[in-house]
Amino acid sequence: MTRILGVDPGSRTTGYGIIDVVGSRMQYNDSGCIHTSSEQPLPERLKIIFQSLNDVIAAYQPEEMAVEQVFMHRNPDSALKLGQARGVAICAGVLAALPISEYAPRVVKQAVVGNGGASKEQVQHMVCALLNLATPPPADAADALAVALCHGHTLQTLRRLGNHALPRRRRR
Repeated sequence: MTRILGVDPGSRTTGYGIIDVVGSRMQYNDSGCIHTSSEQPLPERLKIIFQSLNDVIAAYQPEEMAVEQVFMHRNPDSALKLGQARGVAICAGVLAALPISEYAPRVVKQAVVGNGGASKEQVQHMVCALLNLATPPPADAADALAVALCHGHTLQTLRRLGNHALPRRRRR
């Protein structure tokens, strides 16, 4: 079994999703959203994201972490804030000695929905179908689960091909 933490970073809402890859099956473990207030200064929001992800990592002990890459916003200030939120998410994983994989949003949508231009609703629907969820998680949590599923598919493919390109680190 491999436990994967998927992260959909955001400066106001960061989604996380945890799945277990057991053989050829992927099983839902948990998901949620880390909310911050736009009234808080950005450094305080980044601290909340970092501490919350540390808590998630400590509670669920994932073996791998997958993070969605930044896509270009029309507003450069928003892109910079998103990049900073993504950076603190990666730092939380690195400090826990997790291998980090990154996926472009189009790649995640292609892996989960079959269409790189899929809508948030389509992603939510397919996450529910693939993980046998009765009710859809919030959009940001569904996106994080989609990132974890994308990484799970990648790991399964590499294992089938006998390729061990993704490093397996032991906890120290």
